[in-house]
Amino acid sequence: MAYEDFGQPGDPAILLVAGLYNQLVRWPVEFCQMLADSGFYVIRFDNRDIGLTDKMDGVSAPGLLRLFLKSYLGVPVSAPYSLNDMAADTVGVLDALNIAQAHIVGMSMGGMISQLVTGLYPDRILSLTSIMSTSGERGKGVPSLKVSAEMIKPVTPERSALDNAVDIWQTIGSPAYPMSDDQVRSLVVAEHKRSSNPAGYMRQIAAIRTAPGRRALLQTIKVPVLVIHGMQDVLVPVNGGEDTARHIAHAQLELFDGMGHTLPQKLLPEFVRLILANAAKA
Repeated sequence: MAYEDFGQPGDPAILLVAGLYNQLVRWPVEFCQMLADSGFYVIRFDNRDIGLTDKMDGVSAPGLLRLFLKSYLGVPVSAPYSLNDMAADTVGVLDALNIAQAHIVGMSMGGMISQLVTGLYPDRILSLTSIMSTSGERGKGVPSLKVSAEMIKPVTPERSALDNAVDIWQTIGSPAYPMSDDQVRSLVVAEHKRSSNPAGYMRQIAAIRTAPGRRALLQTIKVPVLVIHGMQDVLVPVNGGEDTARHIAHAQLELFDGMGHTLPQKLLPEFVRLILANAAKA
């Protein structure tokens, strides 16, 4: 598992879990440094099948169109690995760094994984922050067919994989905090130069689409919980965050108008403030 750290290893740890096909660099350095400057040892890492972490080469996943259609219809489908496996990977990062307990912060798929880690390994987690994620229950936090189609749009002679990536970012972005196509393209190119593994994207989607709902597990969580969500999120609509918070009796729900499925730079200081306040409750 590839990782990067900020701050001093002796400080309380904050583990950042990235989302679908997001490399660790999706956690802005500015955000990580603000947390580290507040007295925390911050770790961001690449999930399996992404970035510089080992790939599951040779393991096939269902075609995306078939996977999306079956999941919408409620038809069972198998996956090469599960979100539970990715939760175990996450605990493995703590083990490798000899960290007994940590605060965990996850965005999107990383929020799903972080919920599982908190519920399944309660002795390892001090607090949970779930950002633009969902409970996994049917009908909650599910994108429209139009947005889903954008996520699996094929490469054509007219539209490259890079063009598609920019289109996806702009579709799911934050309307109150817009980025130009050139800004998005620069970020996407930098990430792709670091690593690119389209097969891993399909396998991670399969893990999400085959995961059962987590409401029962969420109800067992006792540590402080913060749920952050954008009101204009079209990839994981806000009812996903609301459902997550609803099934954790003590959860704090913070909704941001104008925020989509990104981490707007202007909101980073507020996110840090909220995460630190939640961690202080542990």
